[in-house]
Parts: sequence; C-alpha cells; structure tokens
Amino acid sequence: MAGHSHWASIKHKKGAADAKKGKVFSKIARMITVAARKGGSDPDMNPKLQLAIDKARSVNMPKDNVERAIQKGTGDSAGDIELFECLYEGYGPHGVAMMIEILTDNKNRTVPEIRKIFGRFGGNMGEAGCVSWMFEKKGLIIVNSSNLNEDDLMMLVLDAGAEDLQKVGDVFQVICSQADLGKVKKAIEGKNIKVETAEVSWIPKNNIDLEEAEGRKVLRLMEALEDHDDVQNVYSNFNLPQSLLAEMQ
Repeated sequence: MAGHSHWASIKHKKGAADAKKGKVFSKIARMITVAARKGGSDPDMNPKLQLAIDKARSVNMPKDNVERAIQKGTGDSAGDIELFECLYEGYGPHGVAMMIEILTDNKNRTVPEIRKIFGRFGGNMGEAGCVSWMFEKKGLIIVNSSNLNEDDLMMLVLDAGAEDLQKVGDVFQVICSQADLGKVKKAIEGKNIKVETAEVSWIPKNNIDLEEAEGRKVLRLMEALEDHDDVQNVYSNFNLPQSLLAEMQ
C-alpha cells in the first residue's frame, strides 16, 4: 500500500484557514480556468473541472468567482492570460522528498523564486524525476473521523473500489485509483458522510518519520512553498510525531 503522509491532512486544514485570507480563492480559480480550458465548461463531462468546483465549494468560494473562472477558461471573458502547468521536484531538510504543482503565467519568474524558497529553508530544488519515482498518482479523499466507525467506513470504501483507508490525526484518508475517485466519493456521500476534500494527489510510496524539531523545520519549508501565489499543491513523504500532530489539530 502507498504511504499516508500527514501533510495531506495538515494542508486541508491550512486551506480552510487560507480561504479566510482570500489567497486560496485565486489559486482555485486558476485551477478551474485550466480545467475548463482543457476539458470544457460542463463538469459532468469534465471530471477535473468537477473536482476543482468541489474544492471551491469546500472553502465556500462564491459562485460568481467560480463562474468567472470557467468563463475565463472557455474564452468567454476578457483579459485571458495563458497559464502553464509545471511539476517541480526537490528535497527538503532531513532528506524529505517534495513534489510541487505549479500554475504560472511566467515560468522564468517562478523557477528562481521556488529555488530561492528551497534554499532559504534548508532544501534543494532538483531536476525532473529526482523524487517522482517515490510517489504514485492516486485519488485521495479526506473525511473527518468524528462519529465514524473505521471498520464500517473501510467496508464502504473498499466495496466502492478504494485501495486503502487509514486514520491520520482526526481525519480518514481514503486512497483509490484516479479512475475510481468519483465513484468512491459518490459512495461515501451516498451514506450522508461529508467529504472534506477529494483530489488527484501524489501519494508517497514510503514515509520518513521525523522528530519534533525536524518536523517543525520541514513544515516551515512546506508552508513557505504553499504560500507562493503560483503553487497549487505541495506533496511530501514525511510523518510527524504524535506530539506535534496533536498540536496542529
């Protein structure tokens, strides 16, 4: 089974907090625009767009913002800017592997800025392929664990086609193939269980266990990368000690 990195649950909480500052809205709007440009404006025929819209709803992004982003993607609005999807790789402190998904209108600006963040926080940006072999691209669904029986949820998601389920902190992480993401999500919601997030994610094959001081150092780098305007997602392969994980719940 693939690993269950603590970062998935941490960034879910961070995304909800960032929504209050508005930054996450602009990032999701870019995601919606690119999805609509590539696959059309109908979410029923465009799974990537549906996932982006679901993400917008999870952080209470206004409907008008969503519609404007779709229109920008389909060429129905003025001021269209070409966005490039990029995947950067590198190492953080203590050998932690990192994958960074980027949406940018200027790669020549973004690359040195991301490299500078790595260097400032004790990491190194690497070449393409340097860490991607440590990850698998999978569907990832996060469900709040409150009032849920793990065995019952396990049976539900496995019957729907999921590969694995694990409790991480106060959430359950469900892993499935990309093709089964929509089906598994629908099965969970069919039991009136709220899905916190559902997305295609880079899941680590194995994780590095960090001590508290090491974890804090890695988190500072992860948060600095996430804070960059062009960064959509950051994935990594670390686990935090329970003391630090509990502190962040």
